[in-house]
Amino acid sequence: MAVAEGEGAPAPKKSDLKARTLSAIVMVAVAGGALWLGGLPWTVFVLLVATGVLWEWSKLSRAIVASWWARLIWLVAGVAYVGLAAEMLIVLRAEDTVSVMIPVLAVIATDIGAYFAGRTFGGPKIAPKISPSKTWSGLVGGAIGASLAVGAVQAYALWRAAREMAALHLTSTTSPLTVNWLEVVAAGVLAAIIAQTGDFFESWMKRRAGVKDSGHLIPGHGGLFDRVDGLLAVLFVAGVIGAVGRF
Repeated sequence: MAVAEGEGAPAPKKSDLKARTLSAIVMVAVAGGALWLGGLPWTVFVLLVATGVLWEWSKLSRAIVASWWARLIWLVAGVAYVGLAAEMLIVLRAEDTVSVMIPVLAVIATDIGAYFAGRTFGGPKIAPKISPSKTWSGLVGGAIGASLAVGAVQAYALWRAAREMAALHLTSTTSPLTVNWLEVVAAGVLAAIIAQTGDFFESWMKRRAGVKDSGHLIPGHGGLFDRVDGLLAVLFVAGVIGAVGRF
């Protein structure tokens, strides 16, 4: 979920803040419920969100290019981009709740870390013509946030594994609660960079299309694409890496 960073971000009006808060509560409740249930509810939820994002993608692309063949190329690219990301969400949830929470929490932590670091430290902009509020300090804050999120999820997974081993009276030659912080930081930094790149890409599309939001489905939050731009990028890259690794 994208969060505007930097001191240039306007403060939301009271009425807008109420709508944003209520919408956020509903989004978290619906997404959290589907994630907890898994199986068919999660698959249906992911496909519905993916369909909505693809619809917004097609609207933006139609505003960017005029020829039918260019629009077709954009549509095919959107299906591949959004489709692979959606597949990754379904596949990861089928493995374990923890597996799907790693990219989700990493992206959320990236947005939160970037927002607070950007507002606190400010500094040079990354790409002011595309997204005027994004700063290098925000990117660093996002990387720290993502690393902490990945580390917390990994620590929880190891703690849960240790409890299961203890319940089965099993022992291990290595400590089950050891987090590899080098891998955690590397994953966090990579996730933050990819998530911010996805955010920039969607911002570029909106600027080319001449719109502020990708849609108006979510009161106070814009469209679905606005909310999942960073997560889409992270999941897409993870899907590509996974596909390459299988060959």
